[in-house]
Amino acid sequence: MGTHMGSGVRPTHTVWWLTKGLGWVLGLVSGLGAIAPGGALGEATPVAQTAPSLTQTQPSSVAGGQQIQVNGQLLRQPWQQWQTPEGPQIGLTEATLMQQFGVHLLDSETVQTQPVQWFSVANQTPLKLATRLAEGDRYLSVQRLAQQFGWQVAVLGSTLQITTPTAQVVELRQSRQTWGDRVVLQLDRSAPWQVTERPNEILLTVAAPASEALLQQVSAIAGQYIQSIQITRLPNQTQFRIALKSAVRPRIWSTPAPDRIVVDLRPDSLVSRTILWAPGVQWRQDLLAVGAQRVAAVWLELKPGASGLRLAPILANPSGIPGIAPLQQIAQAVQVAGAINGGFFNRDRQLPLGALRRGDRWLSGPILNRGAIAWDNAGMVQFGRLTLQETILTPTGQRFPLTHLNSGYLQAGIARYTPDWGPTYTTLSNGEGIVTVQNGRVIQQQTLEQAGESVPIPPDAYLLVFRSNRSAVAAFPVGTPLTLEAATNPPTWRSLPNILGAGPLLLQNQQIVLDARAEAFSPAFASQRAARSAIAQKSDGTLLLFTTHTTLDGKGLTLLETAQLLQQLGAVHALNLDGGSSTTLYLGGQLLDRPPATAARVHNGLGLFLPVLP
Repeated sequence: MGTHMGSGVRPTHTVWWLTKGLGWVLGLVSGLGAIAPGGALGEATPVAQTAPSLTQTQPSSVAGGQQIQVNGQLLRQPWQQWQTPEGPQIGLTEATLMQQFGVHLLDSETVQTQPVQWFSVANQTPLKLATRLAEGDRYLSVQRLAQQFGWQVAVLGSTLQITTPTAQVVELRQSRQTWGDRVVLQLDRSAPWQVTERPNEILLTVAAPASEALLQQVSAIAGQYIQSIQITRLPNQTQFRIALKSAVRPRIWSTPAPDRIVVDLRPDSLVSRTILWAPGVQWRQDLLAVGAQRVAAVWLELKPGASGLRLAPILANPSGIPGIAPLQQIAQAVQVAGAINGGFFNRDRQLPLGALRRGDRWLSGPILNRGAIAWDNAGMVQFGRLTLQETILTPTGQRFPLTHLNSGYLQAGIARYTPDWGPTYTTLSNGEGIVTVQNGRVIQQQTLEQAGESVPIPPDAYLLVFRSNRSAVAAFPVGTPLTLEAATNPPTWRSLPNILGAGPLLLQNQQIVLDARAEAFSPAFASQRAARSAIAQKSDGTLLLFTTHTTLDGKGLTLLETAQLLQQLGAVHALNLDGGSSTTLYLGGQLLDRPPATAARVHNGLGLFLPVLP
């Protein structure tokens, strides 16, 4: 993630700080040194000696940096400062505020401000933080948090320094509830806290030392989900390691008077949320019912036509087709605001198994008449089952149908590979015949005996790859002119620049059209329960990027239940995407649906690009 610097010059020696009751103060100081990593918790020392007016020193353009220092800990996180009609703002990404401070986002109906809860009461007047979208992130101003809780904030060059008042953890209480377990940490004042979720373990780290009495509580009584709780003293921090008996996600929030951090461990831990995140982008999550099942669902609702949003396939490898990576890494590399995992792929070869078309270029062709979605940037979206038929014609009238275009799917016949596959093609089977065609004419023939051998794909050429029928190579002697014909079904899809294939197709024209066998999926795949990803469309054109993991009894959904659930949400068309461990939904620098440690690497996804803002 880069930082949008605008057209102005960033004042490298400007220091800002906030203390409770003082509001914003700006001073100019010359000769400031860099902030050293480390350091102690506690009150930061103001270094500004004068306070000229904001209008004299506040830059009109956006500035920022790529690292912050929180209570002496240096973190590689972006920040920005910008001007609003209400005055100057300094902001962190919402992912940073949620993950490094424990700030909880509340429902919102406007994109200009984001209500939050942090050691406050949610149903009372919430703190509303000014927002700014930039380079795929949403920044939230920390001004009101700093004013209310006594944070000191200083801009020192490209580093943002935040110091919160010294706090202490004074008590830990644990109780069993009918729905699960509750852990309550009482503090003598508010303090940042972070949560790391691992398989069968939760690490809660509070930026406050523990009292001596608390340190004697080495472990807690086992609960319905809790195996034990261990308390560890860290420099100016306390870490609570909660070992779990079974997989369950926590619900964590903070309350005031007295200041407490509450951890609930329960199957229905998902908090209902409706946040207008950006123009045309709404973040939704809720517990939904399908039949006798209740399931946690997280999804995005998009209105591309009305807000200038753009969708495009995104790949793990920007320079070629092979490659897999976590979706969060892919999304941040291309600076998309949001993303969902895409189509199927071969995990060993790291090659796609389905349609990927971007900007009129077939990065990977469709297979097996499977479901896909096609769209352009003018609001046209179509769902259906897709085939691509390419045929090579020789001067003698022979017609050779091709099996696939740019595909990791292995099948006897003739496949075609273009430079969109990458600079080279690596054989997928033994004894493949390779014919190189340049400017419509055969320029080379060769046979590669072993799988894993590579052959270049010239920029203005393509390869014909013969598998299990090497005798057909004789019809393509060097110098032979060739003609290529291509057609898609549906025919109109050939003119649509973007296509993402997966399957099965779930809904079409409000009807469930699920037919896994027609799309060559195995009976086991068709009947299994798993985490699910899907893309759907409502009758008004709204697109849903939808994910769900396990039901409250620990099971996943079937394909049919997924289709029924999307129907309940108002979808008229829907396509199943790759699911299971691939299921991932990303927005604004973080995963919304699962802990990052549990997300598998994927080959591709569907990225959400926001309009570039000044």
